[in-house]
Amino acid sequence: MSIHELQYIITEELFFFEKEPKADQAIQDTNPSVEKEKPKTLPKTIHLESAIPPKEELKPEPLTVRGKFEKGILVLHEEQQLRPEVMEMLVNMINAVGHSMNEIGLLSSRELEGRTLTELYDLNAHIVLKFGRIKHPINALPASDYQIHTEDETEYLFADALSTISDDKVLKGKLWNTLKVLFNIAK
Repeated sequence: MSIHELQYIITEELFFFEKEPKADQAIQDTNPSVEKEKPKTLPKTIHLESAIPPKEELKPEPLTVRGKFEKGILVLHEEQQLRPEVMEMLVNMINAVGHSMNEIGLLSSRELEGRTLTELYDLNAHIVLKFGRIKHPINALPASDYQIHTEDETEYLFADALSTISDDKVLKGKLWNTLKVLFNIAK
């Protein structure tokens, strides 16, 4: 085969080095004043696949729920921090439906921002109470405000923001009526 034909078979770059003629070698051996050239070396070839470390997928930390979350009741709220009077209303509401704050978990809209629905499902909440506007795919669920929506084994209740409800007696009544149905309270 000729070199031109080999180029189609061998795709890597090849280098051809001629051997030094024996006559030149003999002259160098007999004449010590001639400096010996350092042998030429080729740069080391590095394959890019092995030189670049594989990128590790950065997995975000799992959602951290505030509270003990013992009964799988999850409260999602719009506010970054709940004011003391709003927190007191929430505590009273949870106690009125026969539960304590130890049994629920709290997540703010900011904590949910950029998280997926799968990450929320991984918390394994049985009841999700969503108050206000939350930047999260949970909004895509076909749930209406103040109505119970069941999907798989989870019940959802969407309502106005807790701070809005605490200031409005009509909304408090509306929420209470829906909570009675959700938690099977016959008062």
